[in-house]
Amino acid sequence: MARYVRGFDLDAGTAHLAKRDRKLGRWIERIGPLDVAARWRKPFDTTDALARAILYQQLSGKAAATIVGRVEVAIDARKLHADTLGRVDDATLRACGVSGNKTLALRDLAARAARGEVPSSREMATLHDADIIERLTAVRGIGRWTVEMMLMFSLGRPDVLPVDDLGVRKGAQLLDRLDEMPKPKELQARGEKWGPYRTLAGLYLWRIADSAAPSKTPVKRSQD
Repeated sequence: MARYVRGFDLDAGTAHLAKRDRKLGRWIERIGPLDVAARWRKPFDTTDALARAILYQQLSGKAAATIVGRVEVAIDARKLHADTLGRVDDATLRACGVSGNKTLALRDLAARAARGEVPSSREMATLHDADIIERLTAVRGIGRWTVEMMLMFSLGRPDVLPVDDLGVRKGAQLLDRLDEMPKPKELQARGEKWGPYRTLAGLYLWRIADSAAPSKTPVKRSQD
């Protein structure tokens, strides 16, 4: 059974991308090395991460953090698990600021986790990217983009390109000096030459998009 390590060789990745794509290579030289490896070494719990992703959806970081803090107090725990979420009823979650749809999503997540349907980080080390996406998007409220972010930032999978992400698409537009952002299918085809380091290409595309933002505010990583 194949096992996937968390993270990959960033130096090898940048060298590969610079060799395969001169335009991207020039941006890589301008931006410099990316410090993302530390995130791949952090302890990671799938259920907790998905619960927080649900709570953060469609909210500003500050508002979401406030709601997460209230939920942690209500369940008397720092980890959002099937058992801890089961300590509170729906009315308590609503009082914390959790919407009805998000409450339903948290209940579905907790039920699936209790049945063993949500793979742990240890189990995901034996699963291909596509299998992880299939299993986790079965959870109510969890879309492909959310799982792709987990693959990139928590699991350190090297070859994930979130083609629906606005920031990545904007970066690709600037990279190729296009009149408009490429469609997801166009970006998917464009990214073939970046494999097997499409994750790193995506990280640089975000930085390219950020560099062009007039307010210097990072372009939101989202599908919205």
